[in-house]
Amino acid sequence: MDMSDAVVVNSSRLKSIVWNDFDRVKKGDTFVAICRHCKKKLSGSSTSGTSHLRNHLIRCQRRSNNGTAQYFSAREKKKEGSLALVTIDQAQKKDEVLSLVNLRYEQEQIKNDPVSIGSNSLDQRRSQFDLARMIILHNYPLAMVEHVGFKIFVRNLQPLFELVTYNKVEADCVEIYAKEKQKVYEILDKLPGKISVTADMWTASDDAAYLSLTAHYIDEDWQLKKRILNLINVDPSHTDDMHSEVIMTCLMDWDIDRKLFSMIFDSFTSENLVDRIRDRLSQNRFLYCNGQLFDVRCAVDLLNHMAQDSLDALCEVTQKIRESIRYVKSSEATRAMFNELACKVQVESKKCLCIDNLLKWNSTYFMLEVALEHRKVFSHLRDRDPVNMKFLLSDLEWDRMSVITSFLKLFVEVTNVFTRSKYPTANIFFPEICDIHLQLIEWCKNPDEYISSLAVKMRKKFEDYWDKCSLGLAVATMLDPRFKMKLLEYYYPQLYGDSASELIDDVFVCIKSLYNEHSIVSPLASSLDQGLGWQVSGIPGSGKDSRDRLMGFDKFLYETSQSEGSNSDLDKYLEEPLFPRNVDFNILNWWKVHTPRYPILSMIARNILGIPISKVAAESTFDTGGRVLDLNWSSLSPTTVQALMCSQDWIRSELES
Repeated sequence: MDMSDAVVVNSSRLKSIVWNDFDRVKKGDTFVAICRHCKKKLSGSSTSGTSHLRNHLIRCQRRSNNGTAQYFSAREKKKEGSLALVTIDQAQKKDEVLSLVNLRYEQEQIKNDPVSIGSNSLDQRRSQFDLARMIILHNYPLAMVEHVGFKIFVRNLQPLFELVTYNKVEADCVEIYAKEKQKVYEILDKLPGKISVTADMWTASDDAAYLSLTAHYIDEDWQLKKRILNLINVDPSHTDDMHSEVIMTCLMDWDIDRKLFSMIFDSFTSENLVDRIRDRLSQNRFLYCNGQLFDVRCAVDLLNHMAQDSLDALCEVTQKIRESIRYVKSSEATRAMFNELACKVQVESKKCLCIDNLLKWNSTYFMLEVALEHRKVFSHLRDRDPVNMKFLLSDLEWDRMSVITSFLKLFVEVTNVFTRSKYPTANIFFPEICDIHLQLIEWCKNPDEYISSLAVKMRKKFEDYWDKCSLGLAVATMLDPRFKMKLLEYYYPQLYGDSASELIDDVFVCIKSLYNEHSIVSPLASSLDQGLGWQVSGIPGSGKDSRDRLMGFDKFLYETSQSEGSNSDLDKYLEEPLFPRNVDFNILNWWKVHTPRYPILSMIARNILGIPISKVAAESTFDTGGRVLDLNWSSLSPTTVQALMCSQDWIRSELES
């Protein structure tokens, strides 16, 4: 097209940013947009819009030296009906983009000069880290960076971004892990209280075993927190000594062996393994109460094992129920017949029959519960169709299923209390566990030997758990201002009869011991020591050695002054009336508010209430199998697996906070 007589049009109506790179000219009645970089001519008519002009700018080779990466303006999109490109100040761009997802990544100084794009710049290194973080955050496979579709997407989105290899993105993930680990290390180092650590086993798709260690604690703001510390590849055939050494190495690597309060294991973790770790820590006098509160077993894991015992006892019955439900659902005719009979016998239940999910034991409970509600319907259906309903249950089987299903109902309800609590602190477990204890005692009295033998089997597992954990549970409930010692005085006589008072005294002795041990290291005790120091420093010739020799005297003076003078924190706390019970009570907030009044007791509360009596994740609560690594990451090296899993937990925790 001959443009010799064309006229350049300067109009205030040209609002789109693309006109910074085009001249709009008029030749006759035709408007043409001429690229200022390559001189290519495109339609400049107002009816053509600006999308084709933006697309050209992205591909314009001569403009590539000046940059192509620009942001879409919502204002232009709304005004023109399509996305428009807009240049934004780089610092502002970072703030706005990161704030959208509340991402607070530390921006690093990059030695290499960023690629200049007009007033913008492409930060190659930061973009690589963003990609690595995305992979970590969402369990994406590392190999995605070499997928053809991903490469095409990135190239079209940002041609200046230099695509990375599998090895490079793996190295970036490990680098992120190292930096995030340092942050977590500093958090743990500055904690005002102790740390409890849970130990879990994971398996990979190739059956490789991993040991996971997770720290649980209450921070300075009285918020319950947790962080994964390690995910280590272990050999299940190794001895307990070797496994205990692995755990101790991890604890010392994080420098938290001196801050450890308790460890939480599965119900049936080897005693030898636990004892070896406890002995190592006790040698350095790191544990309170001579390690009596160190060994804690997972309550939900115990419930899962007892539920599995119940389901094993119903194995044949459960299979018959599945077959009965399959028959009912096999055709429209049988379904209609079943519904007709349900109306005839006036079944009140509105629940539908369903087959259970073998991977979730609570779904089996729900299947049995609904079947029991339709017991009469199944009996009538057998009379109508005796040939196809030959696998229906006998009356004895129905009765036993009813009793055992009531066991499962209790286990489901208690598990939900533990895993769905808004404030899952250690104090909520005691009354629920006591109720299960009382129920097991009653179940063992059942006249049906089949039922009573099952109850005895479950009670044996429960008592193993109770022997290890009852003391910690009792101390935790004492620290609940709604209950204090009263809940023990309510439950223990029901559990132990005449021996109750003696056992309550044992709990109180442990509480006193905890109080005395915490008082030695509390700021209150330290200020008293400093207040008494003038007596020592005023003696001629007295020096550091003399003060050290009188440390025992200072402790004695502190303890006797407490007994002779005003009441201690503990005495004041127990003497005051109970706090009213309400649904939304937040015990951590209560202790945060009352720390000035009970400075020593609040230290105990911080350490005790932070113990995770259950270590099962909410999404795995009713699982019949163990925890399994993501398929995308299972085949990676153990070092990379640990870097990805730990980094994911740390980054997600930061986002949630």
